[in-house]
Amino acid sequence: MSRLDENLSKAQRYLAHFAENGVMNHINGEAVAALDGTTFETISPVDLKPLAKVAHGKAADIDRAAQAAREAFPAWAAISGEQRKKLLHKIADAIEARAEEIAFVECMDTGQALKFMAKAALRGAENFRFFADRAPEARDGKSLRTQGQVNLTTRVPIGPVGIITPWNTPFMLSTWKIAPALAAGCTVVHKPAEFSPLTARLLIEIAEEAGLPKGVWNLVNGFGEEAGKALTEHPAIKAIGFVGESRTGSAIMRQGADTLKRVHFELGGKNPVIVFADADLDRAADAAVFMIYSLNGERCTSSSRLLVEESVYDRFTSLVAEKAGRIKVGHPLDPETVVGPLVHPVHEKKVLDYIEIGKSEGATVAAGGTRFNGPGGGCYVSPTLFTGATNAMRIAQEEIFGPVLTAIPFKDEAEALSIANDIQYGLTGYLWTSDVTRAFRFTDALDAGMIWVNSENIRHLPTPFGGTKSSGIGRDGGDWSFDFYMETKNVAFATSAHAIPKLGG
Repeated sequence: MSRLDENLSKAQRYLAHFAENGVMNHINGEAVAALDGTTFETISPVDLKPLAKVAHGKAADIDRAAQAAREAFPAWAAISGEQRKKLLHKIADAIEARAEEIAFVECMDTGQALKFMAKAALRGAENFRFFADRAPEARDGKSLRTQGQVNLTTRVPIGPVGIITPWNTPFMLSTWKIAPALAAGCTVVHKPAEFSPLTARLLIEIAEEAGLPKGVWNLVNGFGEEAGKALTEHPAIKAIGFVGESRTGSAIMRQGADTLKRVHFELGGKNPVIVFADADLDRAADAAVFMIYSLNGERCTSSSRLLVEESVYDRFTSLVAEKAGRIKVGHPLDPETVVGPLVHPVHEKKVLDYIEIGKSEGATVAAGGTRFNGPGGGCYVSPTLFTGATNAMRIAQEEIFGPVLTAIPFKDEAEALSIANDIQYGLTGYLWTSDVTRAFRFTDALDAGMIWVNSENIRHLPTPFGGTKSSGIGRDGGDWSFDFYMETKNVAFATSAHAIPKLGG
């Protein structure tokens, strides 16, 4: 039996529970159907066959979950940071114990390759451990002195929060948003993306089996225009953490306006990798290929625009095209697969439509450019490279969110910076140069929230994660996450009997 056959056999066992029992909502510690009894179907992008019936949550289900979160909040907020630390570490242990199950379910639900999803559960556990260790100090503040007064600041959890997560790498991203909320002392209502709901259900089960009290974490499946809208409008929900499209972020901001909700948005990106002629071109090519074709290109931080200095443009793009042509497209559970099927036929059509747009705009297909006939007949698209592009083309301006790279030449540093910044997004940038002074100049002027110099995206969890412009509002990571999930309070103590103004005699 091949490794793929072995993995398929395991995946079928892991998925059997969902096929038999469906994907329920989880409210106040109980697995529950939608109040009106409706469901929707989730399919595998590998073969387009149904994986499970999913509870179709709506406003009434969100209300039930929000009330549970509100009732659970005082007790959860009151426990010590040390207690939360121990519990979050137990959740991390439980995630690691079920790492294979999580990875296999994620592969079949999203189409992401096992090469990357094998680490997804471990990343999720790492997120829980990171914020667990910071829970004891989450409420810490400062002592600020002035004449006759001492000010003490502290932070307190904001209350029940809504977390809305996307369909790409949903397990890891759910832990990235929910772990700091729990560490801060908030309770949670989580609405996962309808395209990939399975591992969200696993995650909440794992958390409660590890000892998380009922009602602290609630899960409602559904669609954005129903469950998502109800969550962002609900008066019991004090903040919304959202990862997804920029247009949806705008809608959430409007929906939350009447209740003055705090929002944290991690939105879209059209991120440039800028390669100067003095760079280590072989390493830069490897990094550019990795950042666009890993995770099927379905990642907000993908390097989807390739800006290359004119003198090395042809050589560099040829190198990238050769690498793209050698990438294995295949079944996500095949250990050798790099690019699996895209998450859903709706998204596959979007990506293929953009490839046709690129051709019609006059860009040259240097690699890929077609649908791929993969195993199972699912949503496969060949790793694609466009050359001869300009920054005015739609394939250079709009987020495709797939394995499609657009290469644009530039003549000098000023033009490279102009092209890089001439975009509505500002999430990440990747700069390749051996000139240290240029690296300082360029990164200072590049309009992006995160920039890597001579590197692909390597996350260091204490650092801030987030973007500018249409790429988002706020920052995750380190203490920045607590700034979102907590309110800062100042208490001023008089240290002397100062003169108090007297009014009315």
